[in-house]
Amino acid sequence: MVNTLRTSIFRPTSQPPSPSTPQRSDATSNDKLPRTTTMLSLAGFKKPPVRSMSLPQAATFQDGSYLQVLSLKLSEGVSKALAQPFSTAPGSETLNGRRPLPAGRGREFGSLISVELNASLDNPHLHKAVLRSLQRPLSALLMNLSNTLLQLVSSPEFLNPPAPTPQAPNPNPTQAHALSCATFAGELLEVFDELGLGLDSDSRGDGLKSTREALVSVNTRVIHPLVAGIKTELTSLVEALESPAPTTAPKTGTSSSKAVVTQHPSITTLQAVVPIYARAFTRYFTTTVNQSYLASLEISVVWRALVAIAHRVPSQLTPSSSPNLALVVAKKVGTSPPTTPPSTRFMLKLPQSRPPSPPTIQPCMPPIVGDARIVCDLLSSLPRPTADKEATRLAREAVDDACDGLRALLRLLESVLTVITRDPAELARELGVSCTGLPTLITLPILLNTYVFTDEKGGPRSVPSILGLSEERYRKECLTGFGRAEECTVAVGQRVLDVLSNQSGLLSDPAAEAVVRWLRVEITTADS
Repeated sequence: MVNTLRTSIFRPTSQPPSPSTPQRSDATSNDKLPRTTTMLSLAGFKKPPVRSMSLPQAATFQDGSYLQVLSLKLSEGVSKALAQPFSTAPGSETLNGRRPLPAGRGREFGSLISVELNASLDNPHLHKAVLRSLQRPLSALLMNLSNTLLQLVSSPEFLNPPAPTPQAPNPNPTQAHALSCATFAGELLEVFDELGLGLDSDSRGDGLKSTREALVSVNTRVIHPLVAGIKTELTSLVEALESPAPTTAPKTGTSSSKAVVTQHPSITTLQAVVPIYARAFTRYFTTTVNQSYLASLEISVVWRALVAIAHRVPSQLTPSSSPNLALVVAKKVGTSPPTTPPSTRFMLKLPQSRPPSPPTIQPCMPPIVGDARIVCDLLSSLPRPTADKEATRLAREAVDDACDGLRALLRLLESVLTVITRDPAELARELGVSCTGLPTLITLPILLNTYVFTDEKGGPRSVPSILGLSEERYRKECLTGFGRAEECTVAVGQRVLDVLSNQSGLLSDPAAEAVVRWLRVEITTADS
């Protein structure tokens, strides 16, 4: 017992107590446990989601790769737009083995430009960069078009013939290729108009002002020379209507002693060429870029037709002071009696169920009325500017007003034949209604030679002779167009009114007094 206490009490304190031995059996048992897949997953190592900040679109293209791709895309678009079409063209349009550009290529290339510009509208800096990227492809496009067009326009076949004819109604290969270039430029200009490109001459703008002007030049260098030939032909034909149609002597051996009035040669030619010109205009003015030129052309032709028909001397209009219009009773008279009675003579005659129709009575229309009606129908058949677009709506209204004036002239010529001279005041009101829609200087020569200076009163007299001017000077200064005629209404009308008032015995005629009253109203209206 003593030994036991000694060993427990007198144990040295310098030596630390030994640590407790770990239990290997537990560790070994834990290593032998099966490991599940959840212990190996990375669910515990997931990072919390970080809120992504919205970056501007331009930050995505800071390296310039987008603009490089865009430049390549535009260059490829130019190559495709000017490439030869795969479809075979007619042999009449093939030139040196090449076919003209098909319609729609300009709109396809313009749609590519429109898509890229509209996609960058939210970013001003990117939008300006896209505009700068357009400069080089468009310059290459214009260079190709100009070089091609220079060879076509300088060719002698470009204006051979200068206008379509019944023998050659379609354009030749040179004209077809030039028209394809003009159509391409016009389609691209329509896209420019939709996007508002090239309208600002400031260098800080889009910088496409020179490109727009070059495209307009390509279009006008083709369209204007081709249309000029048609305008020359139409103008010469309608101006020839001022002289009456030639008359032919009656054939010998016939009972009729009256001369036969044939159709006017200009009317015959117009009936043959106007449908051809209408098809040509449809092909020339496929875009809205140059339709204002079409409007000015048609207004000019209509005005010259008005002047020519109104100044035809003699006008061959014969109004009546009483209702004794020249009537023609259409009767069927046999030239020789039949040798045998007709079979209907021996048939049983039954009472008629209704009274017989009266004989057909038609007024004898003078040739000038028939010529005016044909000219009105022919010129109204020409294509006009489109009315569904704001850019061409004003031009369409101007052409419609000019054609309405031609119809008003036809109504005036027809009313002169049916009017009955009554009270001067009432006749003046009827003349005012008949002349609605016509310039006063167009209706004045018709009324003067119909009611005032008739054959019984010395024959027809022109307005320039009343003014003391030559015919050439009067037309050059007063009859150059609708606007100039309205400006000269007061001066010319007042001078004619003074001459008519100073002639003794002239106003005693009710018809002449009615014309004077009508002219006073016209002067007052124009001066107000």
